[in-house]
Amino acid sequence: MSSLAFSVLLSLVSAVAYAAGAIVQERVAAAGDSRPYAPLRNGAWWVAVALNGVGAVLHVVALAYGPLSLVQPLGALTIVFALPMAAIFVRRRAGRTAWRGALMATVGLAGLLALTGSAGSHTLAGPEQLVLAAGTFGAVALLMVLARGLHRPMLRSVVLATGAGVAFGMASVFTKTVAVEWTSGSVTSGLPTLLVIAGLAASGLLLSQAAYRGAGLTAPLATVTVVNPVVAAAVGITMFGEQFRYGLTGTLLALGCGALAAAGLVLLTTERVGAERRGEEGPVAGRRTAEGAGAGKGTREGHADVPAEGAGVPVPRTVVLPEPAKPAVPQGAAVLPDPFPAPTALSLPLTLPLDHGGGRVEFGAGRPAADSARRGDLEGPAGSVQTLAPPALR
Repeated sequence: MSSLAFSVLLSLVSAVAYAAGAIVQERVAAAGDSRPYAPLRNGAWWVAVALNGVGAVLHVVALAYGPLSLVQPLGALTIVFALPMAAIFVRRRAGRTAWRGALMATVGLAGLLALTGSAGSHTLAGPEQLVLAAGTFGAVALLMVLARGLHRPMLRSVVLATGAGVAFGMASVFTKTVAVEWTSGSVTSGLPTLLVIAGLAASGLLLSQAAYRGAGLTAPLATVTVVNPVVAAAVGITMFGEQFRYGLTGTLLALGCGALAAAGLVLLTTERVGAERRGEEGPVAGRRTAEGAGAGKGTREGHADVPAEGAGVPVPRTVVLPEPAKPAVPQGAAVLPDPFPAPTALSLPLTLPLDHGGGRVEFGAGRPAADSARRGDLEGPAGSVQTLAPPALR
């Protein structure tokens, strides 16, 4: 078996291990045990840790024997493999968008595999590692400063996710250097590079976590998933001497295959996050529907046409006071016109909540039909009118 085929096989097994570990971790998280350090007491969680460890080791060995421009993009097959594995073991169906994205990513990566030529094991010299590390940390710091000056959450999230993808991709570049040196028998020469790898991995983790803040999960995850292999492949072609078959034509075809695989990964990420979001909003929508039904039942009996309190519909409330009492006039006395006639009715609009359930309350023994019609025209569809007689007239 050639070194290229061996690295491809290791990359595929590593992606399967990562996908299995992710599925097990998801099941442990879905158990809902909120006790401190609960996963540490769960045997399934340790199985997920072991699977992730196996995937990491296999990925490092694949980097030692295969070209960086191929091994790193093949790591994105973790998302592709997780789709059928989740359907088989977890009974979680995927939508058409997910399967379309998986097909696009598979075809694109297969094209990269067919166009990748055999390349020897290359490493970076000490000065090259120093320049590359300084340039990487400088680029990551520049992206962080640029993100701080942006006010739109989505744009800031994409910039931070780009920095995280650069950090993760360059960490794989230095990991390949250490792996090649270790397989050649030189162990001590890779120790300084381990500090660079740790710094880049920590920076990528922090930047990706900051990218998820305020902008959701879809855009940052898709950006990191695409930028990571692109950066690693670009460094592998320019600094490790890795080439594609058929010269310039093969390089252009490889770029097209990479773009197709990146588009498929974006579709996969978008569908996955959308499914998780719909699963989270389902119970919330159910609770809101139940609360709305409870609010509708809150209308008092006998006033079904009156909206419930808090329903968001303003109800006009008017209190009509009784007419003032007229003084008794003795028989035979002359009746002079009153220079200041009293009002026939006094209407005071109130904004205070009343306990009668809406509508309007009138105090009086009754009103003429013409007045009632006029008030009905002014009321419109406000609601029912309740007439309460004063205590003296009951």
